[in-house]
Order: sequence, then C-alpha cells, then structure tokens
Amino acid sequence: MTQDELKALVGQAALKYVVPGEIVGVGTGSTVNKFIDALASMKGSIKGAVSSSTASTARLQALGIPVFDSNEVDTISVYIDGADEIDHAGHMIKGGGAALTREKIVAAQSARFICIADESKLVTALGAFPVPVEVIPMAARRLRKQFEAMGGSAQIRMKDGAPLVTDNGQHILDVSGLQITDPLGFESEVNQWPGVVTVGVFAHQKAAVCLLGTAAGVRTLEF
Repeated sequence: MTQDELKALVGQAALKYVVPGEIVGVGTGSTVNKFIDALASMKGSIKGAVSSSTASTARLQALGIPVFDSNEVDTISVYIDGADEIDHAGHMIKGGGAALTREKIVAAQSARFICIADESKLVTALGAFPVPVEVIPMAARRLRKQFEAMGGSAQIRMKDGAPLVTDNGQHILDVSGLQITDPLGFESEVNQWPGVVTVGVFAHQKAAVCLLGTAAGVRTLEF
C-alpha cells in the first residue's frame, strides 16, 4: 500500500473513537485530512469539531461540519491527530504542519488523544525528525544558541523565501541532531525558556492510543 493509502486506512479506523452526540477535537496535517474526509460520513451524528488550525477548520467547514471555538467548549471527549514521530510509550514529536501550539491546546482540553500515523512514524527514541519549536521572533537567535549548547542545530523554518509565520503570528525553529531519551523532562525544560511558545514534544499530552497503518492493516497500540 502507498503511504497515502495507509493514511486513509487509519483515518477511517479513527471513526470508531468518535463519540456520537459530542464534539470531536481535530488536528492538522495530511493524515488528519483523511480523517476529516472520513468524518463527513458521520457528520449528522456529532455536534461538530474543535480544530487546531485554520487549514483544518476550512476543510471541516467545506464538508459541512460545524467548527466551535475552543472557548465555547468545556471538555472534548477525544482528540484525533497525527504525529511526525511516536515512541513506544505514546510520546510524540509534532509540528511538521506548524500547528503545534493549537494542537497542544486542543489535546490538553481532550480526555483522550488518538494518534493516527503510518508505521514509519514509530520509533524507539524521539529526535530523528527535527523537533519543531514555535518561538517569538525576537528570541530566535538566543534560542538557537541554547539548542546548540544541547548538541542540536536549530534553523528557522522558511516559506517562499521568508520565515514561515504560524497561525499565531510566530516563527518555527526546527531542531535537528537531538536524541530525546527523556521526553517529559525535555518538554518541561524547553517550555520554560523565555521566548518559547510551545515545543513540539508531546509528552505531557501524550497519545492514549495509536492507530498505525501497516501493509497488513491497522495496528492498534495502547499506552
């Protein structure tokens, strides 16, 4: 199966975790787009969604699924999103789509995080995929030096020849060269650095379940 077919497979499989009559949290990215397309088949049985990005909001609304502001909702039963990497404990690296801050907000508001990914995303230790960090632009230079002191290399993410601007009006540092053996400690430390909005390690808001697309079908991991 192609990677695209694997994404469609797990997107469809995630529907069984959607609670009828409630609001579902929806992430961002190419795998989530497959879930959104599948979700349209049961839009009549849910109240709507809380979305983690303007891109996902637009896709949901185009399919006739109501989108609520997170401040209109107390709790969300389930949040469904992809990952750039996930380890065997359910810790993830996220932010390849630059929506990590809003993803973490919706994840924190949700009772369960269901990760949907293809099997290439499952790793023994996080860090092969560069860690995205959303930062306030004036702090970028100093934060690059802090990551260098850790042994990493941080680069501003670019788009069309200029720094990419997130939905929150900030920039993204992509940090390569790190092996994250203590995801909880790493997330806690980096989140305290002045100028960091969010680090793309999801350890405090880790996955409860991961649906992995494989050539043999959907493999379910529970953490």
